Parts: sequence; structure tokens; C-alpha cells
Amino acid sequence: MNGNLTNRGNLQVSVVESSKQLPVGNASVRITSGTDGSVIEELKTDVSGQTPVIDLPAPPLEYSMQAEYETRPYSTYSITVSAPDFETYHISGVQILPQSTALQPAYIKAASASGFNVRNVLILPHTLWGDYPAKIPEDEVKELPKGEGFVILPEPVVPEFVVVHLGQPSDSSAENVWIYFKDYIKNVASSEIYSTWSKETIKANVLAILSFTMNRIYTEWYRSKGYNFTVTNSTQFDQSFVNGRNIFSEISNVVDELFTMYVTRENISQPLFTQYCDGIKVQCRGLSQWGSKSMGDEGYDAVSILKSYYGSDIYLANAERVEGVPLSWQGETLMNGSSGAPVEMIQKQLNRISDNYSAINKVNVNGYYGDETERAVVKFQEIFNMPVTGTVDFATWYRISNIFTGVSKLT
Repeated sequence: MNGNLTNRGNLQVSVVESSKQLPVGNASVRITSGTDGSVIEELKTDVSGQTPVIDLPAPPLEYSMQAEYETRPYSTYSITVSAPDFETYHISGVQILPQSTALQPAYIKAASASGFNVRNVLILPHTLWGDYPAKIPEDEVKELPKGEGFVILPEPVVPEFVVVHLGQPSDSSAENVWIYFKDYIKNVASSEIYSTWSKETIKANVLAILSFTMNRIYTEWYRSKGYNFTVTNSTQFDQSFVNGRNIFSEISNVVDELFTMYVTRENISQPLFTQYCDGIKVQCRGLSQWGSKSMGDEGYDAVSILKSYYGSDIYLANAERVEGVPLSWQGETLMNGSSGAPVEMIQKQLNRISDNYSAINKVNVNGYYGDETERAVVKFQEIFNMPVTGTVDFATWYRISNIFTGVSKLT
């Protein structure tokens, strides 16, 4: 049941052709109630493959703010996407939280000649609401494999992709899916915590998720055991990941700010294995999600929250390398009046992106950040659901680079 829907949450759907990562304009998007199937909205996508942002009924805010509430804190909806010459894409269980913006991607494929052209995606209950098994305890610092064979990275790096096994490690029938690193982190965080929580609480939990993931990558945890994936979506072993689920903009923006960071200690080379759990239905020796929520409400910052669970000797480190991008962040925010080689690179990247996202204006590639470049950055930030500042900070730099890398692979 959707329950007492006295509040409102926002939803935007983005429709993308899956193999070429191209926006699909003029697609039909039908939104129906998750309770009785009644039609709520019928929308069309624009040239950037996006629907307008709409608001939908959601439960009271307090349901997601206190663990003792026995009423589901989010409402659910179904979305059906259709476009000429494409498969029909149906998503059930889309989660809408009050005073939050849900971003639902729909990666659709060209219709096949077989005649069966319907893809169904089911979004499972949120881990803080559904029933999930207990965590299997693991050491915070792993013993690294010795000798020949699997190569341990000389330093932690942010990979372009994470390979997620959709099942327990030993389930050979489960599918492996390749997911962009940041998209994986956003998916996990949206599955594990509520976007209605304070920003410092969200930051603490995102940093725990990042460090957990970076530990799996750095130690080649599963590959060293003979598996061909990076991480699983089993919450017993790893973190919740629901392929195709909606994410929340409040969480997405935090991930964009922090995605190169991880938790570690002096005298260890690896990111800390920061296990966590809800702290009420499931217990573990790491971070309590509901406990971190309470600390954020009391005014603690993200690092203080993390230190209360992992020890006062932890600190945050930055991965030195981000794979799959042409040039790493140069450390200076670019804005109207800036000039130099980094501005020229951003201009070239925006022009290539505008070939596929025509709402972004073309700019002169001259290394000077003027009004024309600022307009292009603003439109990019609008399309990709970022804070609209007109400046290229750390988050915008890497989002432009990620999208540029993706569309460049089409040629």
C-alpha cells in the first residue's frame, strides 16, 4: 500500500538508447500508481531524452526520519516507456520520497525482429524498509595476496566501471553487469539510505560506501578467489544494488562531490573495509545507518560520524587517478573570465557532447571562459541534474569528462 500520501516528491525520467548512450526524444512515458495501476501522468521526452520534472504524492516526511515508524516512508509508481522502433520498457516499484527528486533512467534497446520487445525492471524494497539477511563480518584491513597471479594496484584508483554480480558469489547463474563507477555508488546509496536525511549524514554514508567499494577493487577480493566480477549485490557479502532503479538527486550530488575519496588509516595502503548496516534490524561492527542519521541531526559532520564508528585514527584520502577520463581535475574552479588550457579542453568536450545533446549550445574553442561557455555549462548542468552554477568545479569537471568519454566511444 502507498499509505498516507500527504506530502509530495519529484520525479524526472531520462530515456537513453542503451547501446549508443544517445538520448531518445519524443518517447512516451506513462506513470501509473503502484497501488491500483491508475494512470497518473502521460509525458513526452524532449531532445535531451528527458521528461519535465513532475511532483507526485508521497508519505509524510517523518516516516523516513525515525526508524520506529511501521509505515513505508516512500510511495511507489510504475513507469512504461515506449518509442517507435524501440522495445517497451516497464519499471515497477519506482520509489518517491517526500521533498526529494527521484531520477529514473530508462535504457531502452532497439526493437528486435523476434516480436518480443518488452523489458521489465523490478525495483526491490529499500534496505531500510525490507527484510534483508545479516551481514557476514570481515576484517577492516585485508591480507593481500602474495606472489604471482593477481596484481594488487600500487595505489587506489577510481575505475571507469564496476562489474556487479547480481546474486551471491557462488551463484553461477546470476548475471554480471558493467556499471560506471559513479552510477554504481549512486545506485547503492539510493538503495541503502534515505535522501531525506541531512547532507552530513548522506556524506558519511557515501564515504563508507566508497571506501567499501574501493577496498573490493584494490584488494581484487573476488577475482583473487577465481570470480570474474568486482562486487556482488548480496547484502550479506556486499551492498545493495538494484539494476535499473531510480536514484535521488540529493544523493547524486554528494557522490559527484566525493567520488574520489575513501576512508583509511596511517601505515596501511588500502581503503578501509567500511562495513555498515541499519543498526536496528541488522547489526554489525561498523557504521549504523540510523545511528549516523541521529548524529547528523545533532550537528556532527561526516568525518566525526565516521570516526565514531571506525575509530579516531581514520582519515580521508583521495585516489590519485580516475580511469577513463582525458585529464584529471586541475584543482581550480573555472568561471566566467577564466582562461587557459583547461578551459579549452572543457570547450572541446562540451562541443562534442552537444552533437548528441543539441540543447547545449556550441562554443568557440578559444581557451576563454565567456558568456557563451557559461551558457553551455548551465545547460549541461540542467540536463544532467546538477546544481546549476555556470561554473566548472570538481563535480562538473568530472561529469563533463564522463559524458564526453561516453559519447566519444560512439565514433
